[in-house]
Amino acid sequence: MGFNWSEIFVHMGWPALIVAGVLLVMGLASLTVFVERVMNIRRSRAASRQFAAEIADDLSAAVFERVVETAERYDRGYLPKLVRTGLQTYLHARAHDDGSGLPPLERSRRHVDRKLEELGAEMRRGLPVLASVGSVAPFVGLLGTVLGIITAFQGIAATGSGGLSSVSAGIAEALIETAFGLAVAIPAVLAFNYLSTEIGRDELTLTTAGGELLDTLEHFAEAEVERTGRRSTLREQVAHA
Repeated sequence: MGFNWSEIFVHMGWPALIVAGVLLVMGLASLTVFVERVMNIRRSRAASRQFAAEIADDLSAAVFERVVETAERYDRGYLPKLVRTGLQTYLHARAHDDGSGLPPLERSRRHVDRKLEELGAEMRRGLPVLASVGSVAPFVGLLGTVLGIITAFQGIAATGSGGLSSVSAGIAEALIETAFGLAVAIPAVLAFNYLSTEIGRDELTLTTAGGELLDTLEHFAEAEVERTGRRSTLREQVAHA
């Protein structure tokens, strides 16, 4: 007996249809997460590239206030968020003493580290959905298969007829659930692996950028101390003259 897709779903019992509905929702959820994360990554990379090109001269010239203003215009990029946090903390620490006794550079370093963790969690938002779908969907499909087989044998017991021809259609309908579960799980696993790789690459880029920013602030602080020392020496020489 041949079945097309519409006939198969028409002949399914309510338990099998409920399982199929759950798998459909899981598939749509994983697809939504994947598309949203890919678009988020692309927007962030584009904004970060434009931001990096725009602030190169200002950062080299230590015009930190202008860099912060530029970062505020690129709110979709993770790199601008990181740089803005580091520079705002450094500028605030230079102007205000919070009583901790930490130098501005150390306070900036701690804020950058916390921001990196926050951005990493933000980039991985939604990935648990893909992981859950990839691991659970095959078992949900298997549950649908078991329920379908139970329904088929209950029909045999009710009619009193047996033989392969009487159970083959019901078993075929039940096995559709397993295939459906695998069809949902496999793309979810592939999407999870792809996004994990891309996010890991961006996290490494942000970590490197954070280190370079702190190096820039350290060099600026050292140069400022050196200039201050020279001015003090000059004033002492003038005073003794």
